[in-house]
Amino acid sequence: MRRAWLGLLRAAVPAARSYHAPPPRRKRGGVYRPDPDDPLTPEWQLQPAYEAKLYGRHGSASGVDPAQLWPSPERLQELEAEEREWFPGLREMEAALDEKEQEEERQRVEREKLIAANMAKMPQMIEDWRREKAARKEKEQEHKARREQLLAEAQERFGHKVDHRSAKFQELVQEMEKKQRKELKLKKKQLKEEAKKKVAAAAADPEPVPGSAGAAEPA
Repeated sequence: MRRAWLGLLRAAVPAARSYHAPPPRRKRGGVYRPDPDDPLTPEWQLQPAYEAKLYGRHGSASGVDPAQLWPSPERLQELEAEEREWFPGLREMEAALDEKEQEEERQRVEREKLIAANMAKMPQMIEDWRREKAARKEKEQEHKARREQLLAEAQERFGHKVDHRSAKFQELVQEMEKKQRKELKLKKKQLKEEAKKKVAAAAADPEPVPGSAGAAEPA
């Protein structure tokens, strides 16, 4: 009966997972040394850092050659470069601080110069702004007066009020602009003709030169 129960228990319980026991420790004078030939040895135990740790803990009893712990010339140059970058010397720090202070002073001077220049331009800028504002306001008033005049003319022509957005009003505006251009052209032509007449009159009747009347007196 007992054997039957053991058989049922073995059938019900799944097979246990494979278990890998830790590698046997290689001892040298009571110090554990990892076996590099054992595939189960962790990779980190084969690194130089672990060798340095063993030597630092057990000294010469660890069996580690201290000459192997010294970095190679290439690695030493890398370490020195990292040290200079992260832990600069006192002179380097002072030079960096001086350069930073000089740059900050230069930026401060430039900023003050810019502020002073802008403050010097401020009265002229205010005057220009006021002039532009007055010109814009005058132009708006002229446009408003012209529109009111056109609306009055449109009301007089059509006998009723006209919306300035309507097609009739736009046609009237085009007609008035055409009329104004024609009048302006005629006025320019008249001024040109008057200028020509003045030039012709001056050429026909030249003014006498002072002192020329008594120039031919007998001796």
